[in-house]
Amino acid sequence: MTYENILTKFQNGITTITINRPSKLNALNKATIQELHDAFDAANKDANTKVIIVTGSGEKAFVAGADISEFAHFDVKNGGKLAAKGQELLFDFVENLSTPVIAVVNGFALGGGLELAMACHFRVASDNAKMGLPETSLGVIPGYGGTQRLPQLVGKGRAMELVMTAGMIDANQALAYGLVNHVTTQEELLPLAEKIASKIMRNSSVAIKGAIKAINANYKDGLDGFQVEIEEFGNCFATEDFTEGTTAFLEKRKAEFSGK
Repeated sequence: MTYENILTKFQNGITTITINRPSKLNALNKATIQELHDAFDAANKDANTKVIIVTGSGEKAFVAGADISEFAHFDVKNGGKLAAKGQELLFDFVENLSTPVIAVVNGFALGGGLELAMACHFRVASDNAKMGLPETSLGVIPGYGGTQRLPQLVGKGRAMELVMTAGMIDANQALAYGLVNHVTTQEELLPLAEKIASKIMRNSSVAIKGAIKAINANYKDGLDGFQVEIEEFGNCFATEDFTEGTTAFLEKRKAEFSGK
């Protein structure tokens, strides 16, 4: 598939999706959100893709925010529709993918950019990265899940401060807060993400799918995360990967998982 605003590359079990609007600091508009949905969907359905990496083009920005020109004139009804559609198409969609998604934050991740990074399963950042939710400085609040995922990751008090002040934090502060898992240089950023991806790919993709579902359940209203864990644990016993993993362990050899 050909895209206008993103680039995709598959290599060694990893699909890398790059948001490619450098003149706009990779800001998210409706067209880019749709393309990202399509690319994530395709990668998740590709049996050869074991890990998805998402990043921004250049060295300045992961995603510097949403394209404000698209919604500055909206009324209440259209504003609500914008948030609902964006969450459905991209942010909630990414969070619930069965393929692990790593956000490679290579610069500014602001507003919708930080919301996209937080929707991913975890994040690594370059040492020049800056992160924040500046929406209150525009007279609006985060609308793509920021008020929900930021407290889950950094705690209520820190999230309240970041949203209320519309401030930015640097990569090391994000690391101390638990917002990102690792910080490294621009040069080592993608290699680090690929190294982590290679560790993930050694393990059972069908088990990882169940683990993602169980972990996410803890953060969803109306779901008992412990019960989801029990169900997913039980489901593993019917898989070829469980047979291979336990047999390999008992035979003291490396498991060769089929993902089935």
